[in-house]
Formats: sequence, C-alpha cells, structure tokens
Amino acid sequence: MYSFIETNRLVLKSLNLDDYIFIKNLVNTEGWIKFIGDRNIKTDDDAKNYIKKIQDNNAVKYWIVNLKDNNIAIGIITFIKREYLEFHDLGFAFLPDFQKNGYAFEASTRVIQELKSNQSNSEILATTIPENKKSIELLEKLGFEFKESIKNNDESLSVYLKKM
Repeated sequence: MYSFIETNRLVLKSLNLDDYIFIKNLVNTEGWIKFIGDRNIKTDDDAKNYIKKIQDNNAVKYWIVNLKDNNIAIGIITFIKREYLEFHDLGFAFLPDFQKNGYAFEASTRVIQELKSNQSNSEILATTIPENKKSIELLEKLGFEFKESIKNNDESLSVYLKKM
C-alpha cells in the first residue's frame, strides 16, 4: 500500500521505528486516551514495541502526517481491517496544537483518493465513540454516513460508511 502521499501542505509517510518519540507523545495526549484508549505506552521501548506490532500486522497501515514546510510530525492516518468490521476502518489522530487547521481533513481526503484508485476498496468504514463529536463532524465532512451502533468489548461504537 502507498508508503508516501503528498498534499499541498502535508507529507504522509509509512510509520517506521524512527517515529517512536512522536508516537509516544501522540498516544499519551488527553484526546487519544479519552477517545481511543490508553495504550500504556510510557517509555521509548514501549513505543518501539508498539510500532513493531503495527508493522508486523498486514491488516494495519499507519501513515505519519508531517508538515511539508518543516517535516514536523503532527498526526496519523490509519487504515485497519478490524475483525469485527466488514470493511477497512479509516482513522485519524492529531496532536492538540495541530487540530482545527484542516490537516486531518486534508490528509484523510488524500488517503481516500489513493484508496479509491485501488479497486478493492468499494466501501470503507470509520468508527468512533458517540461522544467524539469532532471526529463525527470530520467524518461527515469527508462524506461518511452513519451506518449503525455496535458493541465491541463492552464499548459502544458508532460506525460510519463511505461508498467509494
């Protein structure tokens, strides 16, 4: 799958081991813990092991989103085939200082364009907890429509669908 994607303001590249400091910072932000969940990544080694686990799973793709001007990592876009979902799940998370600047929309739109060119992705999903209003707004702006509510491991999730 695409290892390098570019937009006007951003460069998306495949997650690699060198991204461990950024990943450690991102997964410990208040928003990540509240809306995605605590991954218990407290040390550099924890972050490196987390990245290795992602890289070893063919059902998971992470892109690190960097600002084109200065190559600062600001967020991630994910594309994951989850066992409990029929289609791949698109996700995103950004550091708090880089939210509300259109970066998540810009990066997600570009990834969706790339996925659309791959004929095997006729539909994609996105999941969030119902309380994550900002993610829901972004999903709707990206053209996702509410499909259903499901339970996964006692967690209520809202599932959104985008036909490609």
